[in-house]
Amino acid sequence: MSRTCTESDIRRWRASTVDDMTAARRVDRVRKRSIKVEAKVRLLELALSMVDLTTLEGRDSPERVRALCRKAQRPYASRPELPSCAAVCVYPSMVPHARAALGEGSPIKIAAVATAFPSGQLPIALKLEEVRRAVQLGADEIDMVINRGAFLAGEYARVFDEIVATKDACGEAHLKVILETGELGTLDNVAAASRLAMAAGADFIKTSTGKIQPAATFPVVLVMLEAIREHFLETGTKIGMKPAGGIRTAKQALHYLALLAETLGADWLTPDLWRFGASSLVNDLLRQLLWRAEGYYQSPRRFSVD
Repeated sequence: MSRTCTESDIRRWRASTVDDMTAARRVDRVRKRSIKVEAKVRLLELALSMVDLTTLEGRDSPERVRALCRKAQRPYASRPELPSCAAVCVYPSMVPHARAALGEGSPIKIAAVATAFPSGQLPIALKLEEVRRAVQLGADEIDMVINRGAFLAGEYARVFDEIVATKDACGEAHLKVILETGELGTLDNVAAASRLAMAAGADFIKTSTGKIQPAATFPVVLVMLEAIREHFLETGTKIGMKPAGGIRTAKQALHYLALLAETLGADWLTPDLWRFGASSLVNDLLRQLLWRAEGYYQSPRRFSVD
């Protein structure tokens, strides 16, 4: 499908403004909502199944990635009935090691960051070559970063065209578009960037690289969810959402799921349409699940450190 960006499109993406106070009040209401005890275990297991277990460090090695994959497959060895994670997220050079560790046919996806992650500051030809190479190596999903400098300079067509070209370079792989919301400055910019990314072909929109603060925040996620709802009502296409960066506790995860359910409904409560970009979150989810099963909190030493 041909995708183009017109001045009319840009005006429409920028037309709707966000009332920051209304967003804050709505988030506060959702975060105060209690979750029934009998529903918590189901939601904790659901959250576990939605994690993109991530390592994006200069010290990443094949063994570190293999350990990450083992944890994604079986988050806690003593409880094999617990769900696996949705994906592992690594640098492109680590994709072959993740593919070998997971094996062909694994339901766990391999996501690779690309397009000069985390800055996005490379010529487009080099960005696209990185995407194609990651897919050739075995990536199922590509997490790209937008050019925030171009967006903030008002070069919306340039940002749009780069997403279109990246989507084409992905082939069959899914595309997650990282907005790096902490650098966008305002919720109005977050809303406009979300609309632009979806129109350009994003399968998911993602808050952050996790490399700067603030990363994922509840008001930002609410604005992005509302943009997804608008897009669905206009097109009938369901776009996924991935908050990433700073999500460390089960309590946070449950609040995000409550916000998701209220805004988009039960259809989005699936790893196909919602991911948590996190690593330390898994251990807190496990602690909460084991507390409900065994009646006491486990020592952190019982869990692997990612």
